[in-house]
Amino acid sequence: MDLILWRHAEAEDPVDGADDLQRSLTPRGEKQAARIGAWLDRQLPDGARILCSPARRCEQTVLALGRKYKVRAELAPDATVQQLLEVAQWPVARQPVVLVGHQPVLGELVASLMDITGGSCAVRKGSAWWLRTRERAGDRQTIVVAVQSPDAA
Repeated sequence: MDLILWRHAEAEDPVDGADDLQRSLTPRGEKQAARIGAWLDRQLPDGARILCSPARRCEQTVLALGRKYKVRAELAPDATVQQLLEVAQWPVARQPVVLVGHQPVLGELVASLMDITGGSCAVRKGSAWWLRTRERAGDRQTIVVAVQSPDAA
């Protein structure tokens, strides 16, 4: 199974008392989303499932991909690794799954799947991590297929 983790692009800074879910992308974030969206569109097969956090910044990020997507509450900023694994149907989904979400849970998910000690991995704003599960000699492994930064796309 292929699992693509896409962190939302750069967003406005939080404001005290304002709804965090309503934060929008900055102009720089819009450019980041467009770069990674174009890269993903060239790489993803037509049947990929695309799931997005209900946060405005995530929806604005995924719109740059130009494909149908579903908003899933399980991907909200307070999500857990277990919730992400369940919504993605890891490792048994038949088609690639794209999750558009937030730090720190995306980094925690990478660390968990890659068996990285310390519990988290830095996932830069706007970047995409493409992971794949495979079986070798009876062991299930997770491999990194690609990590794409918006600066390099």
